Amino acid sequence: MTSILQISDTHLAADGVLVSGRLKTDVSFKKLLDRLLDAQEQWGKIDAVIVTGDISDDGSEQSYSRFKALVAPLNLPVVVIPGNHDKREKMRSAFSHDGYLPSSGMLNWFRRIGDVNVIGLDTLVEGHGHGELALETLDFLEQQLDVVRQLPLIVAMHHPPFKTGIAFMDAIGLKNTDAFVKVLRRAQCQEIRILCGHIHSMTVASIAGHVAVSSPSPCSGFELDVRDEASVGFYDCEDGCLLHRWSNGFQTVRIGPSSGTGPHPFG
Repeated sequence: MTSILQISDTHLAADGVLVSGRLKTDVSFKKLLDRLLDAQEQWGKIDAVIVTGDISDDGSEQSYSRFKALVAPLNLPVVVIPGNHDKREKMRSAFSHDGYLPSSGMLNWFRRIGDVNVIGLDTLVEGHGHGELALETLDFLEQQLDVVRQLPLIVAMHHPPFKTGIAFMDAIGLKNTDAFVKVLRRAQCQEIRILCGHIHSMTVASIAGHVAVSSPSPCSGFELDVRDEASVGFYDCEDGCLLHRWSNGFQTVRIGPSSGTGPHPFG
């Protein structure tokens, strides 16, 4: 059994900054981490944490230092990919000592975690909300797919390679999904699970015959509203994360920010 936690869109900022003038994102993230610490034993061994972007809201060095300090009590390996709010070089610097990020170029990487191969893809277009897989990134993905064939694989990215139906989010979605699908169709892996963030909710879709799952955010959410006149904005709900497990197939479990009271007997 290989178990991997996926955390996304923590949107941490410099000290004292309210994100969007409203959200204390460090407080909401700490609540989720306390929940994870309390429940670690009941879930069994966790092999690693994947963070699918927007660690930071302002791209500050302070926000990345805060993230590392907050997750340290988990005592787990952590791998990260950038989101549209992150700053590539500051991320590279903050996490360079972990040894998996390239020293230059896009923040694409490959790791073996337990019995699962994991590819992290950089979709960041600095200064913009939308995402794109650069030619360098598509080439990296194709090369790695040639290496990891016949083994279970996770492909992690920030921007979802599918439409959500939320107009203002789709406007800043992944711009070259077709190119991603074209490369993915060549894969000969045992099974592929695609992980993403960005839309602050758990959504499951099918991409090139593979399951794609987006993670909720611990700090805010976007409601599904497909109306043309839908308001643009977020809800200040605190949500959780996802636990992905591999044992002759992938299983994904949503972890809420709290467990409620219980367990209570039936009847």
